[in-house]
Amino acid sequence: MSLRWDVLAAILGMALATYLCRAGGYAVLRVTRPPPFVHAMLQHLPGCIFVAFLAPAFLRGGWGMAAAGAVVLLVQARLGRLALSILAGVGTLWLFRAAGLG
Repeated sequence: MSLRWDVLAAILGMALATYLCRAGGYAVLRVTRPPPFVHAMLQHLPGCIFVAFLAPAFLRGGWGMAAAGAVVLLVQARLGRLALSILAGVGTLWLFRAAGLG
């Protein structure tokens, strides 16, 4: 198997673009400080992106998946223990599927 030059150029170009996007953000934030509202927004952004990816999957997965997602959110909000939240969600999904509901 041989590597084509156009494929190698595309891979290297994408790697360079990714690096410049990441390094550019650090370079800009090193020189200037964002306003407080931007800083607060950036702190919440990873959670929002995570939910945006998971919500459609939970809704497409039927009642069992939606219930498991709700249990995970409830346990995490009440207890704040990630491992316990995941176990509760997996257990809920397992019970729904064992009962033939999801």
